Amino acid sequence: MSELDVGIESSPIAERTPLPIVANVEARVLDAWCEWLVALASDAEAALAAAIAYRELSAAGRDQWLSVLEQDAKRLEVPTIALYAPLLSVESDPTRRQRIAQKIDPLDEHATPRYAARALAGIGADGSRVAVLVVPLYLDFTQVVACGYGKNSGFSWVRHDPIVLGERAPRSGDTVGGVCVESTPLKSVVDDLALAVLAHRREGREIPEALRVFADLFSPVSESVPPSV
Repeated sequence: MSELDVGIESSPIAERTPLPIVANVEARVLDAWCEWLVALASDAEAALAAAIAYRELSAAGRDQWLSVLEQDAKRLEVPTIALYAPLLSVESDPTRRQRIAQKIDPLDEHATPRYAARALAGIGADGSRVAVLVVPLYLDFTQVVACGYGKNSGFSWVRHDPIVLGERAPRSGDTVGGVCVESTPLKSVVDDLALAVLAHRREGREIPEALRVFADLFSPVSESVPPSV
C-alpha cells in the first residue's frame, strides 16, 4: 500500500515556472511563456507547476496573471480549460473564481471529466479519522484533498494536491496519514466533513484554504451556524 504524500508547497517546479509576461518583453521570452502555456494541455507537471506558482502569488499578482492570460490565450490553439483549470483548482476567492470560470467554455469536449468524484475514509487504531476526496477536473486530471479530523473537534491537518492524473489518485486500500482508507459513499464523507467544518468554526479557527476550494460541498451546513466569538 502506498502512503499518499499530498500538499501544495513551495517547489522547485514552481521556481522554474514562467511568470505572466508584461508589456515590452523580448520576443524570445514571450515565446517561452506561450510554449509553456501550450504544455498545460498535456503535461501534468506543467499544470501542477501553474497551480503552485499561481497559489503563491499575492492577490494583485493573481489578478495580473489573469489579465495577461486573457490576452495571450487568444494567440494559442489550446483549450481554455487547460489554461484556467489549474488556477481554478487553487483559487478560493469567489470573485476570481467567477472570473476564471467565465473563461472556460462548458461545451468544450475537453471540459468533460473522465472520472466521477469519489471518496475514501478510514479510522485509525487510536480513533483518528482520515478522509480523502478525489474530484475530477478535466481530461484525465483530478484534484485530491486529504484530511485528518474529528466530527466534534475539527481538522488536525489538511493536505491538497490540486492536479493529479486520475490513475495516480488514491485508491481503496491505500494508507493516508497513517490510516488505511477504503472506498466510502461520497455523501457520507461530505456529511462527516461538514460537521467537522462546523466544529472547526465553533472553535474560532480559520478553515484551511484547501477546504475553502471545496466550499460548495460544505456550504449548506457550514453556513447555517455562525462561528462562536
